[in-house]
Amino acid sequence: MELDHVILGVRDLRASAARLEEQHRLAVSPGGRHDAAGTENWIVPLGDAYIELLAVADPEVASENPFGRWVAERVAEQDVWLGWCLRTGGLAGVADRRGLDVRTMERDRRGGGRLSWRVAGLKQAWDDPALPFFIQWNVPTDDLPGQAGRETRARGPRIAAVEVGGDEPALREWAGDLPGTVRVTDGPPGVHSVAVAGAGGVEVVRG
Repeated sequence: MELDHVILGVRDLRASAARLEEQHRLAVSPGGRHDAAGTENWIVPLGDAYIELLAVADPEVASENPFGRWVAERVAEQDVWLGWCLRTGGLAGVADRRGLDVRTMERDRRGGGRLSWRVAGLKQAWDDPALPFFIQWNVPTDDLPGQAGRETRARGPRIAAVEVGGDEPALREWAGDLPGTVRVTDGPPGVHSVAVAGAGGVEVVRG
């Protein structure tokens, strides 16, 4: 298991992207639309991982989709961490051991073409934000979202730590061995902060 991405739900993609660049020196690149859910994402590329900014793009469509409604409800008043995701090359085995369904998803790339992936454990992660969901990308490693995007002022940025509130034994029972960047702490369940290291120091991004 490797850390794949952390999701920051936002009300306004452009405003939140500007805040990350101004306050944390992190460049944000447009991602794509999830047409069925009425949502859109932008990406903070961080090498082998990334921060995903996720917002409602079409409120009418989102209101008719369970995932779209879930996002809309949580970002109604403020930007907030929505969840986190672990990457695996053996999603079928992960799903079988936990009795999970596997879903195939895709979206258009801004520069053309399609990006596709498979996920498992989404519902459990929606219900308990302390838990990650699992992903397997249908693209080469050097084509992952964390590898894309424009140059950032924090040169060579990478995720140094993700602080997650939750019950550590339960979390390890669900996810197995956690990546070294994940730190389980007391407090409300879910992501509390993401520390991004790069040239010039460490930036701590909060919701």
